[in-house]
Amino acid sequence: MSTSSNPHIRIFDTTLRDGEQSPGASMTHNEKLELAELMETMGVDVIEAGFPAASEGDFAAVSAIAEQSRSAIICGLARSTPNDIERCAEAVKKSARPRIHTFISTSPVHMKHKLKMGPNAVLEAVGRSVAQARNHTDDVEWSAEDATRTEFDFLCKCIDTAIASGATTINLPDTVGYSHPDEYGALFRRVIETVPNSDKVIWSAHCHNDLGLAVANSINAVANGARQVECAINGLGERAGNAALEEIVMAMKVRSDTLPFETDIKPAYLSRASAMVSRITGFPVQYNKAIVGKNAFAHESGIHQDGMLKNAETYEIMRPEDVGVAKTSLVMGKHSGRHAFRDKLEALGYSMEGEALNDAFKRFKALADRKKHVFDDDIIALVDDQLATEGERIAFKRLRVVAGTDGPQTAEIDLVVEGEDKFAIARGNGPVDAVFNAIREIVPHEGKLELYQVHAVTGGTDAQATVSVRLNSDGIMSTGRSSDPDTLVASAKAYLHAVNKLEARKAKRSQAA
Repeated sequence: MSTSSNPHIRIFDTTLRDGEQSPGASMTHNEKLELAELMETMGVDVIEAGFPAASEGDFAAVSAIAEQSRSAIICGLARSTPNDIERCAEAVKKSARPRIHTFISTSPVHMKHKLKMGPNAVLEAVGRSVAQARNHTDDVEWSAEDATRTEFDFLCKCIDTAIASGATTINLPDTVGYSHPDEYGALFRRVIETVPNSDKVIWSAHCHNDLGLAVANSINAVANGARQVECAINGLGERAGNAALEEIVMAMKVRSDTLPFETDIKPAYLSRASAMVSRITGFPVQYNKAIVGKNAFAHESGIHQDGMLKNAETYEIMRPEDVGVAKTSLVMGKHSGRHAFRDKLEALGYSMEGEALNDAFKRFKALADRKKHVFDDDIIALVDDQLATEGERIAFKRLRVVAGTDGPQTAEIDLVVEGEDKFAIARGNGPVDAVFNAIREIVPHEGKLELYQVHAVTGGTDAQATVSVRLNSDGIMSTGRSSDPDTLVASAKAYLHAVNKLEARKAKRSQAA
């Protein structure tokens, strides 16, 4: 923990729970463990690992994260029902620092239309659920869902009941992104002044970004007494998302003159965490995204470039290396050796040895032969692609496509399915459609293509293309992502990645049934 005299702000990361609720953002078991490990390394205080009662998969992931954790608080979410709380307690029990996070709606609109409960019944549920959770752990968080639209006096009664029943953290979420900074900060100040024993608990802010105010609201809550902020990497979350972890952390770091607070987050991991979440979910980071966007440290205007050449502080309020963005990008090429490549991987936050390193190096050399300049972003895309597809049932082998105005657009593809070579040829309404049709010939499935997105990893006509694909089959969502200098090859690999995840999730659903 920080040795500064400034108040410490706990960072509560909900990427694995609230973030995963974003349509199409589902993560595999191993992806969740990988991301949780990075969160702990970067200094996240509380990892909300999932919603154990939601599914067997969520329960297994929360349990595994709890077991692998070293120092972070591992938290599971639970509704106010006895079964939810018991499942959550079971899932987090192997953590050295387990937390149960239970919640219930408190606003009139939620109580009437969603819960169909009156105020007295809600109050009873608050006390009962917190007391039950406290029987399992001495770290219990209670949330008033839709707190910002809750009648103040009733909100205070619920909080008083939660504290009296054993809650140690009280969360006042702006569940629908309705509030604005002055209003949200004033709510914390007024509640803390009104509720008895308010000094006995940690106050937490959880803001959604429906009006684009999640980060500003969170910071104003901190200025008015909140000592925990619930946020997500890249702002991932339902609807317009959650408050972005990287923006909150760097706002307090850069503006410590007016925001005298400290977190335990190591900012040098922010860029890597952002890239990992983007790779796992298939959600690209917008170029002008604060802190971690590709253009966050790019300068094209002549006036800006002139200032930067004279002194970087003229247009940059933080250094790119502070958040894990390499200062110099163009350092690798076809003559680079294995040792230099491994050093570059370590500088970018990857640790690879043995066959994994050999495979990555071979792919790097192949890319360097095809591409004039290999940028850091190229290497990140290459390695992320390799990590994402390790151990998949269906593997890409070869692709040949006939395209152009004369048609017909045709794709021939070779795949390896559980060690057996498979071949198919198909036509389509364009080359991408032909590629996907050929894959479906080998691996029939009912997945509907809901997203097909292409963007260049770097500039130049020889840039790698990163393709994101999202499939939906009877409510089961899967996202695939891949990069290659050939857009059609990247498309095939991304589609295969999504199909692999889709088949795995359907198999799990069948087993559960």
